[in-house]
Amino acid sequence: MKEFDKVVGYKSVKLELERIIDMMINPDNYRSLGVKTTRGLLLYGEPGVGKTLMSKCFIEASKRKTFTLRKDTPDGDFVKMIKKTFDSAKEAAPSIVFLDDMDKFANEDSDHEDTEEYVTIQACIDDVKDYEVFVIATANNIRKLPKSLLRAGRFDKNIEIENPKGEDVGEIVKYYLNSKVLSDDIDYKEIARLLDGKSCAALETVINEAGVYAGFEKHESISMNDIVRAFMRVVYDAPEAESYNYGKHLHSIAVHEAGHALVSEVLEPGSVTLATVKKHDGGSTGGFVSYQNDDDYFESMSYMENRVRACLAGKAATEVVYGQIDVGANSDLHRAFSIVGRFVDSYCGYGFGFWEGETDREESQVVANRKAQLIQTEMERYYQQTKRIIIENREFLDRLTEALVARKVLVYKDIQNIKAGCTIKGASC
Repeated sequence: MKEFDKVVGYKSVKLELERIIDMMINPDNYRSLGVKTTRGLLLYGEPGVGKTLMSKCFIEASKRKTFTLRKDTPDGDFVKMIKKTFDSAKEAAPSIVFLDDMDKFANEDSDHEDTEEYVTIQACIDDVKDYEVFVIATANNIRKLPKSLLRAGRFDKNIEIENPKGEDVGEIVKYYLNSKVLSDDIDYKEIARLLDGKSCAALETVINEAGVYAGFEKHESISMNDIVRAFMRVVYDAPEAESYNYGKHLHSIAVHEAGHALVSEVLEPGSVTLATVKKHDGGSTGGFVSYQNDDDYFESMSYMENRVRACLAGKAATEVVYGQIDVGANSDLHRAFSIVGRFVDSYCGYGFGFWEGETDREESQVVANRKAQLIQTEMERYYQQTKRIIIENREFLDRLTEALVARKVLVYKDIQNIKAGCTIKGASC
């Protein structure tokens, strides 16, 4: 359907929406098969993923008269508006009621799901079930919505709209870059790798911000450097290098971040999308490494173990190079301990004897003490493995450090070029 051409990527979601539209346009085809047609649709996901745009395309493709509800009036008046909107939709059937940002209709949490707004919506949906009134809604957080509202019969289809990944990111990047004047060094694949897993809104903002940098500096086109600067600012709130005084700490920050990048690349080749010594929002000492699909590392035990080693790599690199404790590794250690804790407890990776479960307080404390001791032992083992990887690949560490000191930011291609010039010794963990 041409209406969905406005939505770039998301092929599987668009196909699902087109099926529902076909039910609405050609209901007899489905009724003759004894199929009950879909009457309600909820699109949910993080802000900025395109839920409202998809809803508008859906509405346009349906060719039905639509009645839109957004929370823009006081609670009492809004409840009246809900009833009035559904009454109007019933009179105009076949029609659509569009509930935009439905999770904002009531200022309550999941423990107070019987708010008047949601009770009214449920009653209104039930009231129009014998009429050709289709209900489509969007929500950022469906945990704020009552399960009774989300059940089949009210919302037959609940579709999560996730941040774009893989091919979808590439298509969206090309779409936003299509109208821009670009330099010859623009690398679409590199940009897609940087922005993989970020929201559509973030993708658009990064690319537009890159144009702002280029325009302000009177450049004739947008360069790859502009894209990287915009990515750093928009995604990580990292300041320009000129505005941050590294002082005597630049080399130690570079060693720390080079350690993270090195261990990640040795254990999971191609996993690092960016390494920088720039201070970022929430960072205490400056610098960070960005990994591809880092939020999705719960894939396998071995991959999660590699993430533990990568977390410990900044501390280990500092110890190898300087022979001293790294005071900037606190957040890394917290994350590593958290992952190993899940190995021991949540996943029972070391046997069922560490599962706390339903035990009395005294027995639970015994299990907790044993668990803490095992976590400590495992952390020591992972740390020694990490140090060995760094020592055996010292040339790679030094070259990454030198490049970070000189250039402040390294993207995937930079890291791969440096790696190609080194003899890499794989890990046998």
